[in-house]
Amino acid sequence: MSIHGILGEQTTTYPTQYNPEMLYPIARSVGRDAINWQDDKLNVGVDWWHSFEMSWLNPQGISQVAMARFSIPASSPFIVESKSLKLYLNSINFTEFNSWQEVETLIAKDLSKCVQADVQVELFELNDNDSGLLITQPDGVCIDNALADSTDKVALTVHPDASLLGINDSGHAGITKNEDQSFTFYSNLLRSNCPVTNQPDWGTLAVTITTTQMINQANMLRYILSFRQHNGFHEQCVEQIFADLSQYYQPSSLMVRAWYTRRGGIDINPCRVSELSLLPQPSRLIRQ
Repeated sequence: MSIHGILGEQTTTYPTQYNPEMLYPIARSVGRDAINWQDDKLNVGVDWWHSFEMSWLNPQGISQVAMARFSIPASSPFIVESKSLKLYLNSINFTEFNSWQEVETLIAKDLSKCVQADVQVELFELNDNDSGLLITQPDGVCIDNALADSTDKVALTVHPDASLLGINDSGHAGITKNEDQSFTFYSNLLRSNCPVTNQPDWGTLAVTITTTQMINQANMLRYILSFRQHNGFHEQCVEQIFADLSQYYQPSSLMVRAWYTRRGGIDINPCRVSELSLLPQPSRLIRQ
């Protein structure tokens, strides 16, 4: 088995008996070493994983269904490989449990052991309006049309290019550099590739930043588009963006989060913040 576990395997055997050994950890250092930035500054935040194919048996042998949220702290030394999580969850489909709490406790124990940190597990009924899984909309301004008036063609880049943040960065009259200003914006055009399978990963990126520097929406969009051919896990992409914006804008506060579209019944939603008080509530967008 490779360092990427079963994600790259051509043939998959789906388990029918509970098997926590299916869970496969990947060291966060794999992605953070490539960012080449202070790792401790990327430890503040949460990765929210949502599963929409949760099922197990009650004592009568009747299938139960639910939605689930797994909250993995950004300080964990490992993440869990997504396909291994899917197979692990499949392994409890025909396992009997006396209560929903028993299911939550077992999954929390297994995931915490895998990533070597405390993972919170929440199960929700399909009609639970308080789950945070109802469809919402990102806060702030959508910047997807920021290049509509530009005649420049956006090039396809192999790697993310933070230098794009500084293109034609002058001429923002009315915004001083001596005072902090807050900006909240998002883009639905985030795209990257799985580093194992090369399958495309689509997501919505949201940023809330307070800085004395000026935000050029067109440049920000160019930068986000530079991820289109980048091979990186969801968490690594968000951490790369957090690191690049931190270094370029020197913000006094920063929140970067992404909602990635679902694969195998699971979506991944990393969020990094400059301090825990900025951590938003987990949520779900229309493409999820």
